[in-house]
Amino acid sequence: MISTLAEKNRTIVLEAFDTLFNQRDYDKAAAYWSPGYIQHSAYISPGREGLFDLAKSLPPTARYENAVAVAQGDYVILHGRFSGTGLRRNWVVADIVLMKDGLLIEHWDVIQDEATQSESKSGRPMFGSLFALETATSKTEGAGRDA
Repeated sequence: MISTLAEKNRTIVLEAFDTLFNQRDYDKAAAYWSPGYIQHSAYISPGREGLFDLAKSLPPTARYENAVAVAQGDYVILHGRFSGTGLRRNWVVADIVLMKDGLLIEHWDVIQDEATQSESKSGRPMFGSLFALETATSKTEGAGRDA
């Protein structure tokens, strides 16, 4: 049972991301995002329409995986990975979402290409327990790796 506002918001944001980016159920996803949704991203056009247009433009292989979801009050922060997007590299993303009355109303993100082992100065992967493939392509990114 979800007992706090933060836990409820965390659950809603995870469901919203899965519905939009993995299930590609745009009608159902619209119920999660406010019609007045505000976007603070260098990669996504304004509003809910801009976000949905981005999701619709992704190939069927695109997938969102979440590693960490933390909530405090009306804010939810996700650490996740977008793979199979057709880009040269997976994106490792920190998403910050502001919630109000059960809706995603505002969003900020920090996006970085996923580093391979030879590129990592820390010697540790950016996401999961294994490194990105050295020769990642849109169809092989994320394959055979832990989330």
